[in-house]
Amino acid sequence: MAQRGFPQSKEALLQSYNKRLRDDMRSILDNFTEIIKTGKIEEDTQVARSTQSEQDFYEMNVRAANIVRAGESLTRLVSDLKQALTLSDFPWVCEAVALRAAQLHAVREDCDRRLLALRDDIAIDLYELEEEFYSSRYK
Repeated sequence: MAQRGFPQSKEALLQSYNKRLRDDMRSILDNFTEIIKTGKIEEDTQVARSTQSEQDFYEMNVRAANIVRAGESLTRLVSDLKQALTLSDFPWVCEAVALRAAQLHAVREDCDRRLLALRDDIAIDLYELEEEFYSSRYK
């Protein structure tokens, strides 16, 4: 990743994010696989069926909790990535602000142009009404 030209601290941060992503995804996959394996019923076991059933139940609960924990960790990772992108990518933020300012400037110019056209139309109508009023015999 160093070929991208990121500063060393940013490079380490990206590697940390990548490792967290791989670890959490591996945890979800491993725990899900083990839950599926636990669901299989074995015919010949050395423990009683009810004891095995209770053990499988608790194992599934623990593995489900591990999946939830890994999912929450992924959610925190997404939040951290958004925060890092927002706080550290100043050129992008400046570009977005400049783009929005340009859009708003174009809207303002359009509004100004329409208001001027409306003003001109009103002035023409007012002039015609004044002429009609002053030339009327009912004034």
